[in-house]
Amino acid sequence: TQAKTLFPYTTLSDLAAAALALWERDVVQPAAQRHLGQDVVRIELAGPAYSCRRIAGRADRRLSEHAHANAVDIGGFTLADGTEITVQRGWRGTARQRAFLRNVRTGACDYFQAVLSPDYNRAHHDHLHFDLGRDKLCR
Repeated sequence: TQAKTLFPYTTLSDLAAAALALWERDVVQPAAQRHLGQDVVRIELAGPAYSCRRIAGRADRRLSEHAHANAVDIGGFTLADGTEITVQRGWRGTARQRAFLRNVRTGACDYFQAVLSPDYNRAHHDHLHFDLGRDKLCR
């Protein structure tokens, strides 16, 4: 079997890229089969992974993990039949979509330090944020 990438071109650190690949293999594909009965063929990013910026709303003006290429924001998934499941619509979508998205969010906690979803705050209403920073947080 030839390796394939499900991600659009993005710049990530080696560790973040490895964590993302393992999450896709060990969490996303099994969850898609379990909840949706098919494979994910594309994972949609919600903006660039690398972006030299500070963490929004922080008084200490600390740089975001995106500034170190250690973070990625996931906006949605495309299934083998062409169906698109976005975090924004699917988070409160059908029971199967909700179960899939929560499964991939929770499963990411085994691969990333911080995993943020629409359950965390309004800033994450339309994407899942994963990073390899120093703060352990899974919401």
